[in-house]
Amino acid sequence: MLFDAEVDPYWDDRSFLGDFYNEILHQDTCQPDTAVGLALLAALAVDDRIPARHRFQAVDLLFRAATVAERHLAETWPATPQHTDPDSEAQARSAIQAHVPDLLARWSAECPAVRLALAGLAVVFPTDRTLPALTPRLRTFIHQHPQGTDIGDYVRFVLVLAAQDEHQPLTVTEKLTDAYWTGTARGVPTRARALHLLGQMLAKVGAALTQTHTKQ
Repeated sequence: MLFDAEVDPYWDDRSFLGDFYNEILHQDTCQPDTAVGLALLAALAVDDRIPARHRFQAVDLLFRAATVAERHLAETWPATPQHTDPDSEAQARSAIQAHVPDLLARWSAECPAVRLALAGLAVVFPTDRTLPALTPRLRTFIHQHPQGTDIGDYVRFVLVLAAQDEHQPLTVTEKLTDAYWTGTARGVPTRARALHLLGQMLAKVGAALTQTHTKQ
């Protein structure tokens, strides 16, 4: 259905993928079958037959599944997040981490929006190999997207997280959320606050990509 436009002239790939993604990460929560579904997402994300906007959505959902625990903690603090499944969340993270090297290997072939989604995934699973490679790749965006723009702020924030400085992420997170992103309680652990902010930024990048496609 994704590859053949002649299947049904009234078929809407966005509604199909919305239902499909909701089955994998139902209401933004991990379930026992989530890890299995994430393998399908990873396959979509590396398939050149899939339009860029759908590859972005696949990587974005991988990011969201990998950060469920931290993002929900940031949203509900100091209360404990409801409807959590720690075992399923751990299985989902492991499943995604196994696919990260193959996803990042596609960097040079991807459009800017998908690269930004891949960058978000890279800082969720930092390694001594991926982070040094990520920094020079992201610096190519800086001159094209000034600070204060959605993509400009996103790139600079990911660079801060990639540097793995102990104190800078908290300072930058508070500065950005005080400006115009939805903030979180100050008592929330720094990593959770940072990933919550990164999720908001990816949502804005995805919305801009969808608007561009709609206009076309």
